[in-house]
Amino acid sequence: MARYKTVIHSTMSKADAFAYMADMSNFDDWDPGIESSTQVVGSGPGLGAEYDVKLTAMTLRYKTTEYSAPDSLKLVARSTFINSFDTIEVTGTPSGCDVSYDAIVELNGPLRLTDPVFGLIFKRIGDRAAVGMAKALNGTTV
Repeated sequence: MARYKTVIHSTMSKADAFAYMADMSNFDDWDPGIESSTQVVGSGPGLGAEYDVKLTAMTLRYKTTEYSAPDSLKLVARSTFINSFDTIEVTGTPSGCDVSYDAIVELNGPLRLTDPVFGLIFKRIGDRAAVGMAKALNGTTV
């Protein structure tokens, strides 16, 4: 299992930051590892919304499994090769908000043997995404 956590301090309002992050079709704007992200179920963010997220090697179907605007949401993607669990929490601050992003990726089957190496790769992927997220949210990493 690989895990990446980051917190972005943003000058955006809590509601605006949550709305941006909850709409997964924005993910390819800030995460350089994502080629495209398209909503395929639902109309905008919310419980049950689903997105096809195209990575270099595969496309994952993410589903919003928990949605509590403007505070938090959870997304899950499952495939033959990996399971991904993403949690986004937004907390108001006097100067804007803090956006917490927690991503867990589990490798399935024989791929689990590569967990230690994948954990290092996932950290680099997460670091690049955090830079893009901070830019998109008019913020900085904490």
